[in-house]
Amino acid sequence: MARENLGLDARGKRSDMLSEETTPGGGSTYSPQRVLQTLRKRMWTIVLVAIVTTGAALGLSMLQTPTYEASVQILVGQKVTGGKYPNPGVANVSDLQEVAQTVAQAVPTTPIAEAVVERLDLQEESAEDVLRNISAEPDPGTMFVNVSYKDSDPERAQLIANTIGKVLSEKISEVSVGANAITATVWEPASLPETPISPDPIRNSLIALVLGSLLGVMLAFLLEYVSDSWNSRDEVEEVSGVPTLGVVPKFRVSARRKEILASKEGER
Repeated sequence: MARENLGLDARGKRSDMLSEETTPGGGSTYSPQRVLQTLRKRMWTIVLVAIVTTGAALGLSMLQTPTYEASVQILVGQKVTGGKYPNPGVANVSDLQEVAQTVAQAVPTTPIAEAVVERLDLQEESAEDVLRNISAEPDPGTMFVNVSYKDSDPERAQLIANTIGKVLSEKISEVSVGANAITATVWEPASLPETPISPDPIRNSLIALVLGSLLGVMLAFLLEYVSDSWNSRDEVEEVSGVPTLGVVPKFRVSARRKEILASKEGER
């Protein structure tokens, strides 16, 4: 009796396992072999998503207005009048490096932008427009400040960047006076930018290709998950755990064969 109950339990448990494992699509575990099979089966889906994503990114990059950036290098120093070195009134290098950080923060300010607009007579641009395109960063470990300006016109970007350097130098001279006044000198004027900094079609296309491939793989597994069909005898045996006894082959009937069969049916 115990053996019979045990056999029923085993068969019942086996039946439950089959009902859970033989459900196509969701609920089945993915083995490495099945993962590769899914990737091979859905390869065209992955390739199509990657191509569409890359093409869209490339198209958007080509439609964007190119932006150019011109940079001018400012050297922060100090006037020395009389006395022997070292002069107690002269700041050392570390002090001037800290001053360079202050000068960099003074560049993207309203007084500088207004002075640039007034000097160049930029009727189409306001001080706020100029401020949005100005950036300044001190070169770490040095007394240089790199001032950059972005614009859709490379010549105008160069002109405005050089004007910012001149205006900054004059403003620093006005507020810093005395025997040991701080100076901001244009060390290297801005050159004409030849290539835009944005958009970058190659970089955007590579990023879109990677993301599109990942999206295609995710879509492939999603389609496989929601699919309610089995595609091979091995998959049926793997999911169900039951050996396959027979397979009904898939075949196609030619048009000529269909005509013959139809004529025979008509004779009957």
